[in-house]
Amino acid sequence: MNKSIILGFAASLLMLSACNDFLEKNPRDTFINDPSFWSNTNDVQSYTNKFYDNYVGYSQAGGLGWFYFKSLSDDQIYSSFSNWDFITVPNTSSYWNNGFTEVRRANYVIQNVAKSSMDAVNMKKYIGIARLNRAWSYYQLVREYGDVEWRNEVVTDPDDANIIYKERTDRDVVMDSVLADLDYAIANIGSSSDKTAWSSDMARAMKSDICLYEGTFCKYRTQADNGKAPDNTRAQKYLNECVKASEALMQSGKYQLTANYGEIYNSLDLTSNPEIIFMRNYEKDVVMHGLCDYTCGSTEIRGITKDLFDAFLFRDGKAKANTSLDTDDNVTVNKDGDYSISKPLSVRDKRLSVLTDSIVFFKGKGWCRPNTHKYTVEMTSSTGYGVAKYDNTTLETYYRTNTNTNYTDAPLYWYAVILLNEAEAKAELGTITQEDLNKTINLLQKRASLPDMTLNPQADPANNMGVSNLIWEIRRCRRCELALDNWYRYWDLVRWHQLDKLDMQKYPNINRGANLSKISASDKTNVSLDANGYMIGNTKERIYNAKYYLYPIPSAQIQLNEQKLHQNPGW
Repeated sequence: MNKSIILGFAASLLMLSACNDFLEKNPRDTFINDPSFWSNTNDVQSYTNKFYDNYVGYSQAGGLGWFYFKSLSDDQIYSSFSNWDFITVPNTSSYWNNGFTEVRRANYVIQNVAKSSMDAVNMKKYIGIARLNRAWSYYQLVREYGDVEWRNEVVTDPDDANIIYKERTDRDVVMDSVLADLDYAIANIGSSSDKTAWSSDMARAMKSDICLYEGTFCKYRTQADNGKAPDNTRAQKYLNECVKASEALMQSGKYQLTANYGEIYNSLDLTSNPEIIFMRNYEKDVVMHGLCDYTCGSTEIRGITKDLFDAFLFRDGKAKANTSLDTDDNVTVNKDGDYSISKPLSVRDKRLSVLTDSIVFFKGKGWCRPNTHKYTVEMTSSTGYGVAKYDNTTLETYYRTNTNTNYTDAPLYWYAVILLNEAEAKAELGTITQEDLNKTINLLQKRASLPDMTLNPQADPANNMGVSNLIWEIRRCRRCELALDNWYRYWDLVRWHQLDKLDMQKYPNINRGANLSKISASDKTNVSLDANGYMIGNTKERIYNAKYYLYPIPSAQIQLNEQKLHQNPGW
């Protein structure tokens, strides 16, 4: 762990011991050494609410969130170039530092509440909340760095090198501890009608996500790229745990899909939405974000790719290579003189029409989405395709088109994800039935105006992942349902061992956008097109290397602990 963090914490403890009024000013933002504090449920509740900041949503503290902005994937192109998160070894990294800060915060709660005079039920509840958030932090650290030191104690002596400097713990061992934390949280947190509050259902949703990740990662990992060979026994264990958590939510009767895809992304109030399990609340003039502005304002939109566009099925339920419907994706000029893709959208999965605009726009041919008439700067997109699903056209112009003035709520865990997790886990286990599909994927297919998926779908020539037709189609449904959502796509590619799909040389369609072959000659001067008339999103090319499966450990950490902490392979 970062010694500077530990020294900072120790200094905070000394300061807090001598400054009681500091506790009253901001009790959640530091570590508190006061037994009476830890026996008071109101104080501990306030303290554990600080963990809420780790669930970024559309943004946290004015930063960029996990929806739309995580454009390192095959779903988006950023004209400023979304290269790998790390190209060289950094001196420090917020991923590393913040992760271990939150682990320590959780351990601090666990240690102090366990020694308090709090009643047994509340004691277990708040320890459960802390263990839930320790699980979340370690899950992030493991998928980013692999082996990381496991800590379940609070370091209070900055001079004890034996405690401060530890070996990295095998990532499988860490993840087993994560599972134990999740199970404790599920058993002890309890229920809540508040969808911004910690609850056993929220813990089940987290377990569903984490166990799907771990199960598939262990199934598809390789010794050469990940440092460990596949482990099918371990994979089956975690996939079964995913099913267990998912089915508990499905059978509870508390959750159901909303009638219209897209409602959960641009709502002013998600508190009563039946699809939501856990959410991030934003309030007008109090806590706001900038996602609507970034997807309807003057900043060039990080457009969706041709690769993603082509992934959406046609209304007959068939892929582009198999459909008998019109596959022409050329733009046409509408009555307003704009370039339209209304016709291609009309024969596709309805989710595509929610995700992107019916108008294609780019440098030199900008466009304003409806109800932005007071906003005079037109939008442009890096690929010609817009991103519409996060925008709320009913927001007042000021609150819609300015940075950090938007107040639509963000989903964090929602029912569609649980259905996708259940179907994929059972498909990977080889136990899935048609009834399972009907209870999961086909509910999503119906909402998207698509025919039901069967256990033996037609082969798609675009399947380049070496998996069965069924798993390919389930992955397709996941991609289309969760496009640009919550940093899912990048980590899906990691756990499927498909990170090479982000190589632009091998897969040029991830750097292509709209078909502009029929636009005017004057408009073509403002864009770069390939030989087939598709817009090129970026002149740079991202190249895959197996070392990108893990982030590099910050060099400052290795310098502090060079005898026990070694760099990840390839870095």
